[in-house]
Amino acid sequence: MPDAAANLKRLARRARGIEDAQTRHEALSSIALKDFHVHGGCILATFLPKAEAHHYVELVATFETAVDYLDNLCDRTGSIDEMDFRALHESLLDAVRPNAPLRNYFRYRAADDGGYLRELVARSQRLFAQLPSYHVIAAFVEEVTARYCELQSIKHLPAGEREERCRAAFGAIALDMSWWEGAAACGSTMPTFALAFGAIRSCDAARARELYEAYFPWISGFHILLDYFIDQEEDREHGELNFVACYGDRQSAREGIQRVGAQSLARARATSDPEHHTFAVRAMCGFYCTRKRVADQGLGDDAAAIASAVNIDLGEMPWRPSGNSVLGPLLSLYQRMIRV
Repeated sequence: MPDAAANLKRLARRARGIEDAQTRHEALSSIALKDFHVHGGCILATFLPKAEAHHYVELVATFETAVDYLDNLCDRTGSIDEMDFRALHESLLDAVRPNAPLRNYFRYRAADDGGYLRELVARSQRLFAQLPSYHVIAAFVEEVTARYCELQSIKHLPAGEREERCRAAFGAIALDMSWWEGAAACGSTMPTFALAFGAIRSCDAARARELYEAYFPWISGFHILLDYFIDQEEDREHGELNFVACYGDRQSAREGIQRVGAQSLARARATSDPEHHTFAVRAMCGFYCTRKRVADQGLGDDAAAIASAVNIDLGEMPWRPSGNSVLGPLLSLYQRMIRV
C-alpha cells in the first residue's frame, strides 16, 4: 500500500500540470477519490517477492489510474458522444499492446490534457511488456480490455438507450447471468491484474486460461456489483446507470449479489493456487461491505448477507467500519484469511 500511494502521488504531480481546468480536475479527482481501486487492485502483490511486487504495483497504479481517469471524463464532463467515449478508450487498448502507436484520444474534444493520458498509455505498455510471460496472457488481456471499452462506450449514453445497448451487448456473457450481471463482469480490471500476476510468475497457456476463466465473468462480475452496491445513492443523484438497481428490488439485489459471490469463491477455490485467489475475493468483498457508504445508506444487513456468501461473518470481525480507510479492513482480513 505505501508503494501504491507513492505511485499515485507521482501521477498526481503530473496531473497538476494539465492546463485545461476541467480536465485537470477530473484527473486529480479520479486519483483522490478512487485511490481504493488501486489499493484493491494491488492485493495479489501480497504474495510476490519485493522486486516483483514493486513492478506489479506500478503496473496496477498506472493502468488503473488511466481507467479511473477515463471514467471521470465520460461521467463528469457532460459529454454523451459515443464516438468521443470510443476514442478516449482506444487508449486502454493501446496500453495493453506494447507495440501499438499512440493516437489522439481527445480528437472529439475541444481541449486535451497535454499528453497526460498518452504518458499513462506509454508507461503501461512498458510495464506490460516487461512481464516475463506477457505473450502468454496478451490475448486474454486484450479481450477483457475490449469488453471493458465497449461497456464504457455505451453505459454513459442517455437513460433508456444505455440499458438497451447493454442488454444487446452483454446479455449473452453467461447463460446463468442476467444482462446487467454480464455487463458488470465486463467493467472490472481484476481479470487483467490476475493475469498479470500469473505472467509475472511465468505462467503457461493452460494457467493463463485457468486464470481468465476463474476471473471472467464471475469474480469480475462480483467486483463490479459490489462497487455499484456501495454507489447506489450517488448514482441515483447523478442519474447514472447502476447495475444493482437493475435487480428491481432490494431483496432481489441481495440474493443476486450473493449468488454471484458464491460462484466467485468457488471459481477461486478451483484454481491451482486457491489460497491467493480466495484471499483476493474475500478481501475485496470484506472491504466493500465495510465501507462507510454502506452504513450511510442503511445497507448493513444486505452487506452482512453478501459477505456471508464468501464465508465472512462481519459480526465476528475484530474491527468496526470507520471512515473510508482501506488499511484497517485489509489488514484485519489479511490476518484472518491468509490461511484458507
